[in-house]
Amino acid sequence: MEIYQLEILRELGTLGSVTAVAESLHVTPSAVSQQITALQREFQAPLTRRDGRTLVLTEAGHALAHAGSAVIEALAAAAGAVEAFEQEPAGIVRVCGFHSASQAIFGALLAELRSADSPPALRLSDEDVSQEDFPQLTAHYDLVLAHRLEHSPPWPESGLRVIRLAQEPLDVALPEDHPLAARESLTAADVAGEPWVTSRAGYSPDDLLGAIAAVADRPVKVVHRINDYGSVAAIVATGDAIGMVPRYTVGSALAGLVLRPLTGVNATRTIDLLTRPETMHRRSVQTTVQALRTAMGRLVRAGEARR
Repeated sequence: MEIYQLEILRELGTLGSVTAVAESLHVTPSAVSQQITALQREFQAPLTRRDGRTLVLTEAGHALAHAGSAVIEALAAAAGAVEAFEQEPAGIVRVCGFHSASQAIFGALLAELRSADSPPALRLSDEDVSQEDFPQLTAHYDLVLAHRLEHSPPWPESGLRVIRLAQEPLDVALPEDHPLAARESLTAADVAGEPWVTSRAGYSPDDLLGAIAAVADRPVKVVHRINDYGSVAAIVATGDAIGMVPRYTVGSALAGLVLRPLTGVNATRTIDLLTRPETMHRRSVQTTVQALRTAMGRLVRAGEARR
């Protein structure tokens, strides 16, 4: 049993197909299949099974992948100890974020790292995915900025490290001259009858509109579906519709709007960093995480000051 085989098994459990594992590891699907076959010879219990045309892990396969993650992490810890002893220079850190967070925080992150003694070399990307797809991005990036509504299922526990950066309310955005803008807070009944601009189905905050409709006991009329919060803010400013926007990560796009908290509905999301446990043993990643904490803290304070 080799560490590379355990890595392949873990990637199969995370990515869900031999083809996806091959693309992630930059090898051929045949090479992946050969390593899985070689690993299977070490065990009587089947590690994989066919689900249609797709190869998936059995319960025994998942158990081995979970145990293998601990082995991979232990080896990474040993490598990290050597790196710290030899004072290796900071390396490359690959960071991705969902759109509103990347627009708000990437510039602040770069500025924060300029003051570090040996700043990491960042490689930044944005990814527009639904909530359940964020964990899979850790196969391609060192750090993944992800968001999750508090009432939704938690992140997977196996093979994933979750670092909480902030709890961010999603507020109702209104034009300054809207009749509801005079109120300090709003209820589902107050807003259910308004025309709405929201995200595409499967993305936040569209799922919150279902909760608003249920609490108000009436359907919500959606007239526009746009995932970009800057565009949502621009539409709200015209008075054509109201929307929901995150309090901290939209920033200057809110000029000319007012935000009001929604009561009676849990309209809060967490902003988390997702990473593989072994990745956190790298000093360059630790430095980047601390800089992200600092930058996010400033965003939170600025967002509360705007209220």
